[in-house]
Amino acid sequence: MVIKSVNLETVCGVTSKIPDNTLPEVAFAGKSNVGKSSLINALMNRKSYARTSSQPGKTQTINFYNINDEILFVDLPGYGYANANVKVKQQWGKMIERYLHTSKMLKKVFLLIDIRHAPGANDCDMYQWIVHNGFEPVIIATKLDKIKRSQLDKQIKLIRETLRCSKETVIVPFSAETKQGRDEIYEILEKTL
Repeated sequence: MVIKSVNLETVCGVTSKIPDNTLPEVAFAGKSNVGKSSLINALMNRKSYARTSSQPGKTQTINFYNINDEILFVDLPGYGYANANVKVKQQWGKMIERYLHTSKMLKKVFLLIDIRHAPGANDCDMYQWIVHNGFEPVIIATKLDKIKRSQLDKQIKLIRETLRCSKETVIVPFSAETKQGRDEIYEILEKTL
């Protein structure tokens, strides 16, 4: 996949209407601080188009990025952010739920999990919820550069077992630093298109 143009097309807040897009959409979900913005930037070949931050919980809107006028990357707010108050968390949850239920063009959901740790309760809930909504999520195991090569198989197995994934579930180890895994994700995107 060659990225020629990138454009932040729509930003949806809590009260915004989900846009009726005509291009296929792929959504990126994950816990706050899992590296969602870094992944999206790496896929778009941009340094800091999607805002990254050392403070988790920066993405509080649903951001639609138009890629090459052929696909939309949909950056969902991170979940599980401890410092957000309960009301805000519930609003984010409802917003994500509304998007997953109402988007007619959503083709694929990528769920990001930090490869260094077992998925938490929020990750497991999100995985089950995506499956319940009729999608087979692709798991992106982020922060690959933070573990030793020898730990890779063990960590992938841990993610698969904790989420109770089916054998068919694709898990792509990914590093925003080295871009390892990006080509596999591009292949999945091309198949989706």
